[in-house]
Amino acid sequence: MIGILQYCRGYLRIRVRGFSPERFMNLCSNRDILLWNITREDGVYDMNISLRSFYKLRPIARKTGTRVAILERYGLPFLVPQLLRRKMFCAGLFLALGFWIWSSFYVWDIELTGNYQITEDIFEDFLEEAGVHVGMPKEDLDIGTLEKEIRRTFKQVTWTSARLSGTRLRIEIKENDAPILTEEQKKDGGSDLVAEYDGTIESMIVRNGVPKVSIGESVEKGTVLVEGSIPVYNDDATVKEYQYVRADADIMLLHERTYTARLPYSHIQKEYTGRTRTQRFLRFGNREIRLPQERPFLVYDTVVRESRPQFFEMLSIPVWIGRKTHREYLDVEYEYTLDEAESLLNEKIMTFLISLEEKGVQIIEKNVKIDTNGGTWVITGNFQVREPIGVSVDIRPPKDMGETGSDE
Repeated sequence: MIGILQYCRGYLRIRVRGFSPERFMNLCSNRDILLWNITREDGVYDMNISLRSFYKLRPIARKTGTRVAILERYGLPFLVPQLLRRKMFCAGLFLALGFWIWSSFYVWDIELTGNYQITEDIFEDFLEEAGVHVGMPKEDLDIGTLEKEIRRTFKQVTWTSARLSGTRLRIEIKENDAPILTEEQKKDGGSDLVAEYDGTIESMIVRNGVPKVSIGESVEKGTVLVEGSIPVYNDDATVKEYQYVRADADIMLLHERTYTARLPYSHIQKEYTGRTRTQRFLRFGNREIRLPQERPFLVYDTVVRESRPQFFEMLSIPVWIGRKTHREYLDVEYEYTLDEAESLLNEKIMTFLISLEEKGVQIIEKNVKIDTNGGTWVITGNFQVREPIGVSVDIRPPKDMGETGSDE
């Protein structure tokens, strides 16, 4: 604290030399003149003294036969006049301070956490419709209303919290893990499991519903595998009513899958010339500011590098600076060799097989061949697979079904 006061009042670093510097310091002490950070070298003393006390040294120096020289000046009394002479610096300082104060009254960043089912794009569209966006005044933001609108719009959201942290709006939500049923599903509540492919049933474990096929039976696409309407019989073995459930089963189907991919003989490949042009820009939110520039090359691609100054990042202000590097290239036509074509086509078919395995499909047999047709390389794969099937189809109960029997 003492150091801050000394800096605000201003102080000097002086050098004292002459007949009796020790007597000089004693007289200063007797007259309540504070000296600190005193050092001695070759009979010469360096020390600090306040600016106000410095003006009292002349009679003391004359009386002791010493000379006083100023080495350094410290403090606001010396700094402020220098700053005032630098008008552009002062103007920039006040503008920066004014910008910082002005920007603190707006929302410059929106952060969403806890969303798994709701994508950020969908939530951004909701916020835009609700009038919440980057750059809006804080006074226009109603936190309570926003939280209610989130829960009303997204039925899977069970809890939400929104708060302002500086210039950043933080929105936290919690989603319900249970599936949300529509009104029709709540009312009808029944569905069948239907086959998506032709094939042979290899295994079947039914957890809910009435099985309509058996193991080893061949089925066609669209065949009902498990029915979600369970009949309830009268004493005379007539149908009294149906209870509708959502059919559920693990069913494995043996069937064939075919995959075909094509690759042209020739392809266009970029060949860079080495010529580049750089363009710098300033981006504020989604708005980009840059100097006008003519089209750099006839054909080119662009590499964008941008960074956010730490000052704006701490204030959550969406300001980025960056540069765009335009690289010229030529379109050169090349023909694939047999080895290149086989490698690229095999990559495509491996990607297809990996996607099947991720869905739980087991590959039993495969037959792959590569041929040429009409100026293209063609790869064809025939696969014998074991695949889980059963797509859910909602049941529409007949409206004229009675409580005591059926139409039959």
